[in-house]
Amino acid sequence: MSDVSAGRPPSAYVVVLGNEKGGSGKSTVAMHVAVALMKAGQRVATIDLDSRQKSFTHYIENRRAWAKHARLDLELPTHFCIARVEGHKVADNEVAEFSAFAKAVETLEHTHDFVVIDTPGHDSYLMRLAHSMADTLITPLNDSFVDFDVLGTVDPATFAVTGTSHFAEMVREARRQRRVVDHGADQRLGRRIDQQDGRRHGAQRHAR
Repeated sequence: MSDVSAGRPPSAYVVVLGNEKGGSGKSTVAMHVAVALMKAGQRVATIDLDSRQKSFTHYIENRRAWAKHARLDLELPTHFCIARVEGHKVADNEVAEFSAFAKAVETLEHTHDFVVIDTPGHDSYLMRLAHSMADTLITPLNDSFVDFDVLGTVDPATFAVTGTSHFAEMVREARRQRRVVDHGADQRLGRRIDQQDGRRHGAQRHAR
């Protein structure tokens, strides 16, 4: 049963910017996507999962500051920056990060049309969780084989793709998990997060 037929507001559409290589332009593209959607009249929320660099957050803060300084009525998204937790226990860190992420999603999922998520340029629990939630995944690349190597390996003579990268395999697995979740009746973002996190905890228990 869909959100509409159940009498609930439809859940927001999720756009994720992902690439394990830093400097590929994820935050810049995320800002352009968010602003373009707002210019089109959409209600947009943004989430920055790269709390170390905070490039996406700084873009939005600078836009807000310039709008105030220049007395301009610039569109601004509802923004969240999820703090990275660096305690001694990885499991406790993931629980705390998941809680903050889930709280942000719960706040915005039925009040916004789109959620644009910028992810860090390295593998992490939240980065994988965001990829598994994506309705659209955007992976910016610079025009070089060094950048393309993030996605796969290429034969230098024939330019045929000869293998896939760790990032590409991670995306494939995230999409597989998403398809499993989408077979369920409840497509709310919060429900997607709960199901994905439940699968992670189940895998951890099985590993023990």
